[in-house]
Parts: sequence; structure tokens; C-alpha cells
Amino acid sequence: MTFKSQLMAASVVLFAFATAPAMAGEIKLLSMNMWGAGANANKPIDETVAVMKASGADIIGALETVPEPDPCEAGTANCIPGDQSRAADIAKALGYHVHEFKHGTENHWADAVITKYEIGKETPNGVGVELKVDGKKVVVYAMNLNDAPYVPYQLLGIEYGKFPFIKTADEAVTFAKQAHGKALELLLADVASEQDAAAQFIMGDFNEPSVRDWTDATVAAKLQPIAVKWPFTSGLEAQGFTDTFRAIYPDPVAKPGITWTPTTEASDTTDHHDRIDFIFAKGKDLQIKSAGIVGEKAPEADLVVSPWPSDHRSTMAVIEIK
Repeated sequence: MTFKSQLMAASVVLFAFATAPAMAGEIKLLSMNMWGAGANANKPIDETVAVMKASGADIIGALETVPEPDPCEAGTANCIPGDQSRAADIAKALGYHVHEFKHGTENHWADAVITKYEIGKETPNGVGVELKVDGKKVVVYAMNLNDAPYVPYQLLGIEYGKFPFIKTADEAVTFAKQAHGKALELLLADVASEQDAAAQFIMGDFNEPSVRDWTDATVAAKLQPIAVKWPFTSGLEAQGFTDTFRAIYPDPVAKPGITWTPTTEASDTTDHHDRIDFIFAKGKDLQIKSAGIVGEKAPEADLVVSPWPSDHRSTMAVIEIK
């Protein structure tokens, strides 16, 4: 099926932040784990491009730009990304620019930034890339972090790789630092080197939940097993970054914002639904105008696009830089 016919066949329910034209100084951001942009299901890029077009995003953090190898076992050396990236083809279909990061690093399994804006140089550790946005320097970090150990599964007794089951918040933090501590260190070093930027945006699939979602309130609501001060999101907030979704929807019980996963039911005891895809923002004169989840159906998604091509839902934000 051609992209045109695929897009026409898609049932698209557009939320206000996607349909409204951007105001002066506003930027629309989309963080999308593309799951190989259809390649894992032997599909073309059409459905993935349809999502990006529906979102109206100006800057896209495109994650998992390549298909998963087979086998791809958690926490082992055989799950190495190849070079069959679909990022350039997607950018061409959108009429956008693309910057692809080096594959298989602490911060990038296989990630890219796709954008309508002019692309400049990478940050010193190769974690992000500079853009020129209406004459201002904006730095974008798009990352898919290590998926093992996947600590929520460890806490819930769900097997995923050869990692022990655990029970306490302290253990959870220890294993999360094992998975993502070096990635946070490299990221924050690059953030510090770009302090002259008008704004910095961190987008991605962190494979780690939010400190704002695993709270006493969500435990009482039986959404989470225990409260955990997750170190990656805590570390970003300590450096002045704002979780754009929680800035608009501060109550994690009323609006969980689940991104992992649309492929299983919430009642499935072999999985745990959570919010692990994020857009964080930092800037001196920056205002978060709106945010939402993009996915396959309501009420889980604020912007619905069907057919949905990924094993993650995506997250969006509209940011004003004054």
C-alpha cells in the first residue's frame, strides 16, 4: 500500500495540540520509539510516517530506527543494532532534515533527530545535536537507553534477562543506576557544555519510569507496587529540567500517561504498563503550552492514529520559547 493510501485509510482523531497551527515561537515535539519503523513487522515506513504527519511535530526524537536482530535477548551481547536505519527515508517522506547518532552507545541503541530545522553539530559526547530554531540555538537529545536490567520487572517478579528479582526501593535505585548511570553522566556533561542554548530538550525511551509516577499515591491506587525515587528522571529534575507531560498533568493517578505498552492488556500478569517515554525541557524563557500521549485508542491516547505501528505509545509537547 502506498503512503498516500495508507494515510487515507488511517483513522486519525486529532487532538487540539496537533491540529492547531504553531504560534510564533512555539515548537511541537514528538518522542517516538518507532520499533524499527515497521521493519520488525515486515512493513514499510508508511504507518510511522502517518503518525508523524498527524502529530504535526517540528522536532521528532526517533528511537529504534533499525529492526531488532533475531535473536535479541535482554542483557546479552547479541542484541546489537544493525545498519538498516529507516530514519533517512522517513525524513525524506516528511521533507525534513535528519541526524542519526552512533549506534550501540550508552545513550543510543539506534536513535535519530528528524526535524524541519537546520541541524548543526553534535554535543561533545555525541548524546545530542544542536539545531537552529528561528535564529536561536536549541539542543535536542533523543535516546533509547539500555532495556536491561528492566527494574520494574525485577520488582514484580517478571523474568527479563538473567537478573535477580528484588523487593525494595533501594535495590531498585541500585539496579537502575547500573543500567543508566553512565548514560546520565554523559548526558549531563553535554547539557552543561550547552548552557548558552535558548532551550534544551531531552526526548526518549528511558526504559525506566518516572519519579513522579511511582509515588505513595499511585501505590495506594494499586498502579505501582512501591514508591521509588527513580534516578534518571530525578537526575534531570535536579538539573532544572521539567517533565513536560507531568507539568500539564501533575496527577499520576488521574492521568497515568501509559506508553509501555499497547501490545498487552493492563490485566496481563506477564507485563506491567508504565510511562517510560518522555520529553523533558529546560530553558530560561520557556513555557510548556500542552502535552499528551499519541497512540492507538482513547482514552489511553490524546491523539489517536490507527493503525498504530509501534510497541510503545509516543509522547508530544508544545513548547513556547520567548
